[in-house]
Amino acid sequence: MHKFTTKDIIHPEQALTLDGLFHQRALRHPEKKFCHYFEQVEQRWQAITWSQALEQIGLWQAALQAEGLQPGDRIAVMLRNCPEWVIFDQAALGLGLVTVPLYTSDRAENVAYVLQDCGAKLLLLDSGQHWTRLSAACANVSSLTRVICLRAVTDGNPLLRSASEWLGHGNKEFQHLSTDPQQLASIIYTSGTTGNPKGVMLSHANLLYNAWGSLQTFDVFIDDIFLSFLPLSHILERAIGYYLLVMAGATLVYARSMQQLQEDLITIKPTLIICVPRVYERILAGINQKLGQAPRMMTVLFKLAVKVGHHRFEYQQKRKSWHPRLLLWPLCKRLVADKVLGKLGGHLRFSISGGAALSPDISRVFIGLGLPILQGYGLTETSPVISVNRVADNQPASVGKIIPGIQVRIAENGALLTKGPHLMQGYWNNPEATKAICTEDGWLDTGDVARLDDEGRIYITGRIKEIIVLSNGEKVPPVDIEAATQNDPLFEQVMVVGEGKAYLSALAVLNHEQWRIATATTDFGSSWPDVLQSPQAKQFVLSRIDAQMKHFPGYAKIRRITLIAEAWSTENGLLTATQKLKRTDVLDRYRQEYEAMYLGYL
Repeated sequence: MHKFTTKDIIHPEQALTLDGLFHQRALRHPEKKFCHYFEQVEQRWQAITWSQALEQIGLWQAALQAEGLQPGDRIAVMLRNCPEWVIFDQAALGLGLVTVPLYTSDRAENVAYVLQDCGAKLLLLDSGQHWTRLSAACANVSSLTRVICLRAVTDGNPLLRSASEWLGHGNKEFQHLSTDPQQLASIIYTSGTTGNPKGVMLSHANLLYNAWGSLQTFDVFIDDIFLSFLPLSHILERAIGYYLLVMAGATLVYARSMQQLQEDLITIKPTLIICVPRVYERILAGINQKLGQAPRMMTVLFKLAVKVGHHRFEYQQKRKSWHPRLLLWPLCKRLVADKVLGKLGGHLRFSISGGAALSPDISRVFIGLGLPILQGYGLTETSPVISVNRVADNQPASVGKIIPGIQVRIAENGALLTKGPHLMQGYWNNPEATKAICTEDGWLDTGDVARLDDEGRIYITGRIKEIIVLSNGEKVPPVDIEAATQNDPLFEQVMVVGEGKAYLSALAVLNHEQWRIATATTDFGSSWPDVLQSPQAKQFVLSRIDAQMKHFPGYAKIRRITLIAEAWSTENGLLTATQKLKRTDVLDRYRQEYEAMYLGYL
């Protein structure tokens, strides 16, 4: 494997702004490859140098100025990861505009709310067909005056323009209209269910200093290759998989799709990636599926390799002493580890995990096979990184130590508080929400219960407010779903579950009389309460839940359910004296049913 030695990191004080950072990088390495992407028409990988990217940014800036946009105006981008995402962002930042990222899979109603709330004047999409899916919901977005589509537009709608027509031609200089690091750079809307999403305001300085602090905790070299596949609308990918890599000068490669990720890993052979836990879960599920079809000896060998490799990891971390089993590592590496990691390209130096908690069992497998996974922690409101493990000081059960320049402390109620240059400027048009999350002396309340060990590592142990974080990083307040579900009289009590899982499930106590009424003309083949175990009954109840959740985001869908006849009460220890649900006790009581809802899924 190539030996990495050359670093060339641009300091925030030299860059001043995010567009200044990109300009500095282009001046240092004009002919070096900025990024690679797959060209769909020609069906081959293409590359763009830093100087070519700078020229394209100038063209986009000229087109944006022709729209009459002024510094401080908001413009939105709703694209999959591609060079145009970055070029559009840099063009906006250089003109003092504010980028508002949107998820390509988001519901049209959510997109309309964000566009209206931030007052977006321009929206960048992939195609006119994409706009067709959004247009009805966005009809009343009064601020929107232009929609640009990367692909040709056949619709005669005067609001729409194709990028090729809109951009024009000629040489345009990359412009920097502001050198103020405190200027607002982006508004990033956090996930919402029944409540409206909140727009997190991040400045150039927020993102620059967070990237700089992160680079003090792990090495990124000029020769590193980063495969980008998490959406750039996700703050982790944008801050670490984009701004940080510009700061360090590494090369970006945009994956074709999640479905083609396996092929792209083998083709590109990246040295760095960022993952949410769900990606590791899918890879491990694939490994387990193949092991289930292979001779039993393969499973035995795989488990041995993980065991030996994990002991080796603990020995390297100086937490375990040497053991004779370590002599087996060269054989385990050749027969198992190299083959598994070869499916990830075979060149990964380390991988960063964030967005949700990574299961210790999963991290143990990959670390045991020789892939250092560095779990970190942060929030959109903190730009985002608060802490991360180090390669030489990696405690997978923790989320690591704080990055330089950041402070943390534990409040009296156990909540983790943080302070420093990474804190957002506040929530857009929402001073009440800003006040609620910040203390009077300038600390931000993360809402997570945590503890600090003697060496300063952070361990997240719970949440002040009940929030479920799915394995893809989506955050879902279960109380909102439970309240909506119980609008249907069929449900007496509901508890939504799914922390760290791929999807939401529910434990539900049904009203016997309402069940009798609802199923009067339906025969499920058995009577109460045995009928509650019937797959047909469960599907019927899930359809009732769906009817109450039409206005929730797609990721908030309840996919599996356990039906219960006995009500939760103070008598059986599942409610407090004030009739509040004892979530931990309920989960413990129905642990077997809970695990069955995720059988076959990690």
